[in-house]
Parts: sequence; C-alpha cells; structure tokens
Amino acid sequence: MTQHTPHPNTPKVEVRRLSKMFAEPGSAKHTVALSDVSLTIGPQEIVCLLGPSGCGKSTVLRVVAGFEQASAGSVLVDGKVVTGPGPDRGVVFQEQALFPWLSIYENIVYGPKIRNQPREAYEALADQFIGIVGLRGFEQHYPHELSGGMKQRVAIARVLMNTPEVLLMDEPFGALDAQTRSTMQEWLLALWQTSPRAALFITHDVDEAIFLGDRVYVMTSRPGSIKLERTVNLPRPRTLDMLTSPHFMELKREILGSIRVEAHAAAGLPIV
Repeated sequence: MTQHTPHPNTPKVEVRRLSKMFAEPGSAKHTVALSDVSLTIGPQEIVCLLGPSGCGKSTVLRVVAGFEQASAGSVLVDGKVVTGPGPDRGVVFQEQALFPWLSIYENIVYGPKIRNQPREAYEALADQFIGIVGLRGFEQHYPHELSGGMKQRVAIARVLMNTPEVLLMDEPFGALDAQTRSTMQEWLLALWQTSPRAALFITHDVDEAIFLGDRVYVMTSRPGSIKLERTVNLPRPRTLDMLTSPHFMELKREILGSIRVEAHAAAGLPIV
C-alpha cells in the first residue's frame, strides 16, 4: 500500500468565515443557515463534510459551486474569489439528472457538445472515460436501461468530461442500496487514484466519510458551523477491510458522538 499525502497547507479551495442567510417567504425574517464556516481542500485531497440533517452541508457546497452567494465571508479557488459557477468546478448531485432522450454516450459528451467543440476534440477522452467508469458496451443504451449505480457513473463521467479541477459531490450515493453504495465507494476511489484532484464530498454516512476522505469536517446543527476536523490516517489505495481497523473505529466513535450531540440539540432532546 502507498500513503497518499495531501497538501492542505497549499489549498486549492478555501472557505473563509462563510455565513449564509435565507429570506423567509412572505416575511421580513431571515433564517441563518451557516455561521462562520471555514475549511480548506488541498489540490489532491478528498474532504468529506458531515453533520446532522439541516445543518447546511449542501449549502456550503452550493456556495463553493457558485450556485449561491455568501451573505458574509468568501470562497476562493486558487486564491480567486468565487462569484458564480465555473468550469473549474464540477458538481455531482444525488439525483443523476441525466437526459432520458439521449444515449449514454451523448449524455457523457453533452458538455463539450454544447460548447461547440468538434467531435474529434473529445472523442478520445469520452472513450477513455467510458472505459474507466465501466460502461463499455452500454454507449448506445438509454438511462432507463441502466441500474442506479451505472447511472451515477454516467453522471460522474459527464462531469469529468469537462475536466474540472475541483469535484463537488452532494451525497452522490445516497439513493443507492447498501451493497451498490459500497461498490460505488470503491469504484470512486479507484477512479480518483487515476486522476487525483481536489474534492468536496457531502454525506450523512460516517463510514463513507472516513473511507473516502483524507480529512473529515463535522458541522454543528443549524446555524451550521465547523465543530470538528479530523485527519484520516489510512493509507491509499484503500480496501473495505480498513473499516474494522483500530484507527477507523476510533474515528467513527468520536465522529458519531459529535454528530449525536448536535442531532439531539437540533431536536431538543437531552443527551443521555
């Protein structure tokens, strides 16, 4: 096994004291979703973001993606302030949002096509990604003919066709069954090993966060802020037998305890 060494001291992405408020419809009131969130992502680092439901994890990702504007604070990529979406950041959501009327191949090459790139400019890369994501032979199939895991691989390949420097993933495996989810986690790590890049991975699953991440951040209940940051000292490439290692179990126990406190606080329940 080889130990992957990320570089958090030279971040690709910096979230600096980010706060976000949303106006309540039909009212002058505002809901504070995020408060003073700071985190970093190294150039070849997978950072996982955990927290209780409603804590603002997806809002952090949407601000990094440029889909939402910060109420206070800032997000920087390569030292430049994010003011909107850009090709340097690719987003994968839980719902694959594939075009049902397009074949798998046409879904994957959609980005280069709408940018009017000539076919010869992206054909070889598309063929490469079809092989990497294990969809050889399915190029002319349609999304309704594929399993959930296969559709999510198409969605990820489509994002990677745009060659983003930062990969933003919002619970991409959340809708999959446990066995498929486990397979997809291993597949994603194998894919990432071939082309490592900065990645922010949002999840509710503590095992998933530790298995995938170089570092894990835990958020408080709303308004969300960073409560805990932990480095995952597991070598890469990773295998599922690491889920029972002493370091894994120690991290899991600490993170679960931290989230439990926040979930109970959000629900108004006592800690017992």
